[in-house]
Amino acid sequence: MAVASTSLASQLSSPKSLSSYSGLRPSCCKLEFSHSFSATQSLFQHLHSHLRLSSSSRKASRGVVAMAGTGKNGTKDSIRKLVTDLNSAKLEADVDVVVAPPFLYLDQVKSSLTDRIELSGQNSWVGKGGAFTGEISVEQLKDIGATWVILGHSERRHVIGEDDQFIGKKAAYALSEGLGVIACIGEKLEEREAGKTFDVCFQQLKAFADAVPSWDKIVVAYEPVWAIGTGKVASPEQAQEVHVAVRDWLKQNVSAEVASKTRIIYGGSVNGGNSAELAKKEDIDGFLVGGASLKGPEFATIVNSVTAKKVAA
Repeated sequence: MAVASTSLASQLSSPKSLSSYSGLRPSCCKLEFSHSFSATQSLFQHLHSHLRLSSSSRKASRGVVAMAGTGKNGTKDSIRKLVTDLNSAKLEADVDVVVAPPFLYLDQVKSSLTDRIELSGQNSWVGKGGAFTGEISVEQLKDIGATWVILGHSERRHVIGEDDQFIGKKAAYALSEGLGVIACIGEKLEEREAGKTFDVCFQQLKAFADAVPSWDKIVVAYEPVWAIGTGKVASPEQAQEVHVAVRDWLKQNVSAEVASKTRIIYGGSVNGGNSAELAKKEDIDGFLVGGASLKGPEFATIVNSVTAKKVAA
């Protein structure tokens, strides 16, 4: 997974994919997609990136890009190649870039990756260490040099079975120990088609809000589950619709300051061909990048596409 973001703008690509259905309130019967997805057998199969630019209506803040691979994919050789590509890439100076490789390879990446790019875990335990076989503690992530952790990703919710409250507690503990949190939210296809997108996202947000001590080191990642690794991409308008709703929820339920400062990034089949159009939307502050992050040059294109909002402004 990889995340890229710059000061208040994001880049999301325009879809070849969705019909006019908004998924927020059912306006038609089904979604139609033209994208096809081919699975990539390598380390960073799931890469998240977010990009953010300054906006006239919100306080400028630096963006973040995070990159992470699926736990079972990748080898030392494939990681070495990707890290070499990342080290040689020319990245916008005002974009924070974070990579989140599988736990087994965190040390390899940390020891070979440029200091320009930060390190993230793909998950962490809900509290201090103990007899929890197979889990990774926040303390271990910090010890190896990680500064971020991704929590609430759809596979953790819908495959592993973590519920909203458990994920909120994990976020609270990670923040209390000094890690930044990439807090993932998003609806499944049947929830979108039933007009429940807002309900699902707000419920997931509330679990974070009820638990965390502060929003200073949180990046919200909106990833519609139906778009993750499928080639299906929300249109810029659809993504913006959810992002602005999330920001309004933060304003109404947390504070106007948090709503203004919090970076909200988009994930779901983002690539070098669609990121610039997505990034032009005011409330899209970056990306969680999947398969496209496996290709260093394309990932750099996504990171740098944050300039689309600057140009549009």
